[in-house]
Amino acid sequence: MGVMRIGHANLKVMDIEAALRHYERVLGMKETMRDDAGNVYLKCWDEWDKYSVILTPSDQAGLQHLAYKVEHDADLDSLQQRVEAYGIATEMLPDGALPAIGRTLKFALPSGHEIRLYAHKEQVGTSVGSLNPDPWPDDIPGSAVHWLDHCLLMCELNPETGVNRVAENTRFMRECLDFHLAEQVMVGSGNSIQAATWMFRSSTPHDIAFVGGPRNGLHHIAFFLDDWADVLKSADVMAKNKVKMDVAPTRHGITRGTTIYFFDPSGNRNETFAGLGYLAQPDRPVTTWTEDQLGRGIFYHSGELNEAFTTVYT
Repeated sequence: MGVMRIGHANLKVMDIEAALRHYERVLGMKETMRDDAGNVYLKCWDEWDKYSVILTPSDQAGLQHLAYKVEHDADLDSLQQRVEAYGIATEMLPDGALPAIGRTLKFALPSGHEIRLYAHKEQVGTSVGSLNPDPWPDDIPGSAVHWLDHCLLMCELNPETGVNRVAENTRFMRECLDFHLAEQVMVGSGNSIQAATWMFRSSTPHDIAFVGGPRNGLHHIAFFLDDWADVLKSADVMAKNKVKMDVAPTRHGITRGTTIYFFDPSGNRNETFAGLGYLAQPDRPVTTWTEDQLGRGIFYHSGELNEAFTTVYT
């Protein structure tokens, strides 16, 4: 029962055709439909639902909403009751409020980020099918990402005023949506401030993450690749397409994933992320990183923090 996995990310982009070229040529996604409002819907080759990314024309970049898929339609009713009992207002959107999707529960996290939960989305199958499939398709361009893996949200954190949206979001996700805490960063006197968390509902180290910053926003959406060699190939694809890179290929201490960060044409940060890291299970002890080791936690190879990595986001 409840949330199974990430469903889609709705990104605001300032040039829809430039954004479409990026997600198709660099990441290897495929356009599956457009609607009358000008939104473009895309999927990765190893996804079976009709879309995992929505590009929405806008005069600014950022996240419109983030959606997660629940197991049963009835879960929406029980989760609505839990969210409202927690003190957060909800709205149940009717079937078809988004194309190819059933009724949807809409609400805002304590940080203000819009979340949507749904149970049904039209399935179109993976690019290799489900009957005697090949391990990969032959005609996927660019990095050939498998699926939308996770999202990291920036949340207001101000120890001087006592505002900590990271801790508030984390508590909400655990108490209302049954997410589990995989890793956390603790800072301040006596490591008493929860400054970042990585949370899961599936079996990967994070289906969502929250990191403290000066304002709420989107840090990145991440796409899954098989291994380190694929991350290096992804970097080559970006160089070939003159994509603005943020962080060259490296490894995280947190989640153990290998990674590269880069930007779409509107400035939304993307990540290609490889490796399971570890099997996330509800009874796995929480991994804690302290402020003095945060450099190794984020960039394990260099052990050095990059200030722009946590201050530049949409």
